[in-house]
Amino acid sequence: MSTSELPPAALRALAEAEERRRLADLVERPVELGGRNGPEPVRYGDWEKKGLAVDF
Repeated sequence: MSTSELPPAALRALAEAEERRRLADLVERPVELGGRNGPEPVRYGDWEKKGLAVDF
C-alpha cells in the first residue's frame, strides 16, 4: 500500500509523527549525572543490572 492509498487521517498522523521526530532532534537534553555506563538498561523492555533482568 503506497501513501497515496492511505486515508486522510493516516496521512495526517504520519505527518504529525514526522514533525514530532524532527522537533525531538532539536531539543537539547541535559547531561545525566551519575547515570549508568554502557548500553541503555531498558533497551529490551526490562531493566538489566549485573546480568539480572527485571520486567516492568
